[in-house]
Amino acid sequence: MAIVFSTLIILASILLIVVVFVQNPKGGGLSTDFGAAHQLGGVQRTNDFIEKATWSLAAGIMVFSIALTIIKTPDADRPGSKQQTEQPGGQNGGQPGTQPGGQPAGGNQTR
Repeated sequence: MAIVFSTLIILASILLIVVVFVQNPKGGGLSTDFGAAHQLGGVQRTNDFIEKATWSLAAGIMVFSIALTIIKTPDADRPGSKQQTEQPGGQNGGQPGTQPGGQPAGGNQTR
């Protein structure tokens, strides 16, 4: 499954590069090739398509990246995981009769 998401991210990235190169920030680009109103699509439709393609590809890369991160994260690192990651005995080395931090098991009694 990770290979599928990685492939989709790479493909969407390449397509996004192509779509950005097709655009021209000064109003040129691919839309100037369709300058005549009688041609298929026209300028406005071409600009709308290029803009929607840009945003869709960017959103797709983001969604696929998040999904890949969720898939590749080990279960022990996820919040709410039921796997125990700490060794028995905790921080005090497993000494019986002591609490974490080296305190005796009876609590904080002063004498």
